[in-house]
Amino acid sequence: MSLTGTPFLYTLIALSVAAVVLPLLLWSRLRGPRVLRAAARMVMLLFAQGTAVALVFVLVNNANGLYDTWDDLLGTGTHVQQAADLGADGTGGIALDRLPKVRQTFTQAEGPGMHAAGGVRVTQLEGRISGVDAEVYVWLPPQYDEPAYAHRAFPVVELLPGYPGSAKSWYGTLHVHEQLAPLMRAGKIAPFILVAPRTTLLPGVDTGCANVAGTVNADSWLSLDVPKMVRDNFRAQPAPKGWAVAGYSAGGHCAAKLAVAHPDRYRAAVSLSGYSDPIVEHNSLAAQSPALRRANNPFLLLRKATVPPPVALYLSGQPKDGYEAALALRRAAKAPTAVHVVYIPTSAGGHTMALWRPQVVPAFRWLTTQLDQRPVAADGKGDGKAKAKGTTPRAPSSADSRRAALASGTASREAAARTR
Repeated sequence: MSLTGTPFLYTLIALSVAAVVLPLLLWSRLRGPRVLRAAARMVMLLFAQGTAVALVFVLVNNANGLYDTWDDLLGTGTHVQQAADLGADGTGGIALDRLPKVRQTFTQAEGPGMHAAGGVRVTQLEGRISGVDAEVYVWLPPQYDEPAYAHRAFPVVELLPGYPGSAKSWYGTLHVHEQLAPLMRAGKIAPFILVAPRTTLLPGVDTGCANVAGTVNADSWLSLDVPKMVRDNFRAQPAPKGWAVAGYSAGGHCAAKLAVAHPDRYRAAVSLSGYSDPIVEHNSLAAQSPALRRANNPFLLLRKATVPPPVALYLSGQPKDGYEAALALRRAAKAPTAVHVVYIPTSAGGHTMALWRPQVVPAFRWLTTQLDQRPVAADGKGDGKAKAKGTTPRAPSSADSRRAALASGTASREAAARTR
């Protein structure tokens, strides 16, 4: 029975109800020696407490997309087949353009949000370069299957969760496809292909989207194997022009690092409450040694770059939760690197999905501009609102002090101060 499946949730609800009803019916009706009656009552109490704790855990897990499978929860599964030393560029000397096409079979994904907005599909991908064998979730924009766009290639955004985190969380908890689909149909946001690959590849550790020879090649999985599969199976724009990566928390760190490290693979990145130094996540493989920390720190990568990468970064954060790291990245950036920082007040809430959910739409409006994509309305014509290539739109300011507005960066600092 799936950890995040509806049958398991309903089973726990039924057991929790039974755990409350049974003591009410049997408490005074128990017969036998006093010791046995006391033992039976203790078992009923423990059963009631156990089912209640389990139900709360499942509800929290489903709401935050923490663990996708029993293996993830118990730390018993691995998705790494091999982890060869692939060198500085992560290719292992393999000529990517000479690799045969990757043809995948996709099925309807199951779980919260997976059937919404046209449905999310899933495939099991064996990474030929990275040695990773894991699932990848793909959502196609409303225009993808329409005859008017049969010959159109679409931009792509890779979506990365935090740690611990499920690849499904962007769909099931942040509702990214449900939020964006109406705006794509209305021609207000470009029609993006949304791709969410598994990032929990080893039990009990955060890969830090790093290549660690002999352990895991998470960087090559995310930046080479997954993009190649998407381009081979869908009408996706070529890299780096039409490619971006977005993440929250540990996924935000990965998004910024991947874009800065691989400007030949990504044009832009979105980091929500991310960080630069991998040591912030104590379970990160990228924090194992000073050399790994330096190689996977986007701030240091920017500062030491002899040629600044032509990438744009959208960084949002709160004081002591990503904001200072974002400002440091902006100070380190030199043209053509562009860094847009969004201040989120502490009054908007803490480090949770409720904080990041309202940031989805503003981030994708920014991506529409940064990837030089023209939004497409239902009549097939662009709305002309995203023509300025390479510009960084300023977050609008208003007197709105609602938490959603504060989290999305669309409220003024004055409004934030009023809610403290």
